[in-house]
Amino acid sequence: MQEMYDVVADVSNYYKFVPYVKKSLVHSKRNDGFKADLIVGFPPLNESYTSNVSLQNPVLVKSVCTDGRLFNYLRNNWRFSPGLKDIPQSCVVDFKVAFEFKSLIHSNIANIFFDLICDQMDHAFVAEAERRYGPPSIKSLIIIIYSQLPAET
Repeated sequence: MQEMYDVVADVSNYYKFVPYVKKSLVHSKRNDGFKADLIVGFPPLNESYTSNVSLQNPVLVKSVCTDGRLFNYLRNNWRFSPGLKDIPQSCVVDFKVAFEFKSLIHSNIANIFFDLICDQMDHAFVAEAERRYGPPSIKSLIIIIYSQLPAET
């Protein structure tokens, strides 16, 4: 749990391992989180936004877009819970995202490539955890459930 939490909470290094993140700058740090400016690139476009990130070590990383230039809303929730009882170095990661772009062009691009982008993002975090901490205790199983979430979840 702690290792996966540490990877997800390491927003300042997202540009090194998260697809489409071109730059990630953490600032306005406080005990329970920070603000982060990210530049994301969906070729041929690069856009920036600011998120307010809340941390509850080692169980939750939550980010909410706060500037409204790129998104009408963007919410990410990463929850971490213990995995299998007989494998102490295992955990369950529950990731939820809800978003709506302001721009029709961004919405169209996201709709076309949504499944691919989500798949790449899932694998990027697992690969980064493996790079930092070594091979997993058990084979990762990624279960994806897509649903339309309301803006206030």
